[in-house]
Amino acid sequence: MIAILLKTLPFFAIIGLGFWAARARFFSAEATGFLTKFVFYFPLSAMLFRFASNLSLAKIFEPHFVAAYLLASFALYALVLTVAKARGLSWTEGAMEAHAGVSGNTGFLGVPMLVMLLGQAAAGPVMMVLTIDMVVFSSIITLIITGAKEGQLRLSTLSALGRGLLANPMIVSIVLGFVWSGLGLPLPDVINEFMGLLGAAATPCALFAIGASLAGRRADRIALAGWISFAKLVIHPALVAIAALLIFAVDPFAAGVMIAASALPVAGNVFILAQHYGVAPQRVSTAILISTALSVLTVTVVIALIGPLVGKL
Repeated sequence: MIAILLKTLPFFAIIGLGFWAARARFFSAEATGFLTKFVFYFPLSAMLFRFASNLSLAKIFEPHFVAAYLLASFALYALVLTVAKARGLSWTEGAMEAHAGVSGNTGFLGVPMLVMLLGQAAAGPVMMVLTIDMVVFSSIITLIITGAKEGQLRLSTLSALGRGLLANPMIVSIVLGFVWSGLGLPLPDVINEFMGLLGAAATPCALFAIGASLAGRRADRIALAGWISFAKLVIHPALVAIAALLIFAVDPFAAGVMIAASALPVAGNVFILAQHYGVAPQRVSTAILISTALSVLTVTVVIALIGPLVGKL
């Protein structure tokens, strides 16, 4: 366990460095925003395109994998939503808590960390988790909140949702990469080296940006945020493990990567949605802060447990 902690600790140390830099005002909130935007549109997109262009969608799109992740995530979604309704919350607040419970920081933390720890073979499974989170669960929360506020779902809502997905650079990068791979075209050396060089900035910059963004968050409603964090860090990977290993018999390596990805802390983009719609933003913000801090230990434990599945560590 200590050996694995020493492997994961450098990733979280960079997050801590970003947190300190922002708290010490060495790095301003405006600078954090620009750094996050830079990572989102350039290094991370380059990394995802490079991974996808060297993979075959037919090989990594495994129906049992997708079914296992969706079953476990929807089970957790239903659980968190039920608990929220039992506390007397509205459907929109309950749905936002459920969305936080199933949406991990796969893009900024999961892709760079898991690929580096588990090897290039982890790229396909972790990108599938990222795609499902962005396409399925981000769409669901948008539809629920918009429908609840307007009393109905309009065609314009679906159109705006589609445009939002098409404008997401991570989605676009993955799709373009798979298209390139599907065409059977080799990636020219100069492009491959350019993408590799640019993508190499994704890991440190993304981790630093995570930490810097956490510095501005204030802990509030800790008990509720703690429940959401527990659901994300503990219940989600447990349900994914049951679905992947016991129900759908997913390939052990892919199952291990899926379990590790599901153990990641609450994604930062959940707060963006919560703030945009005015639904439980402080609760979500605190859950991001708590889950990220606790994930130093919980992610290490999960990676240690999946060691026999992935044949590493």
